[in-house]
Amino acid sequence: MKKYLSILCLLILTLLLTACGVYFEGSRIGSDNEFVMNFKMFNTADSQHLIVEEGETIHAEIIVESSSLSIKVQKDNETPIYEENDICLTDKFDIEIEESGTYVVTVTGEKAKGSVNFTVVTH
Repeated sequence: MKKYLSILCLLILTLLLTACGVYFEGSRIGSDNEFVMNFKMFNTADSQHLIVEEGETIHAEIIVESSSLSIKVQKDNETPIYEENDICLTDKFDIEIEESGTYVVTVTGEKAKGSVNFTVVTH
């Protein structure tokens, strides 16, 4: 009987420990002009403020090796200037900035593996 109780306790403990998921495993760098993340596991959301002047560009490089990402870029509480959900491929693109200000880049992952790189480019 003790043997079965020990096995049952061990199984319950194992289930509890595996329920505690990994939300982010990787590296992150952020500043006023760049936001770079490389991740083996990204299962949360992260944001970075970028200070961008009118006429500059936010250059984005997205690599999704598995699962998917969602990305949103917006100034204050205005309508997003870029928004894409369920990204599951590799892509490079530029976002032209028409109005100076602080833009928030938000990346949301669902068990994603890959990297993102957002850089402010002055022309």
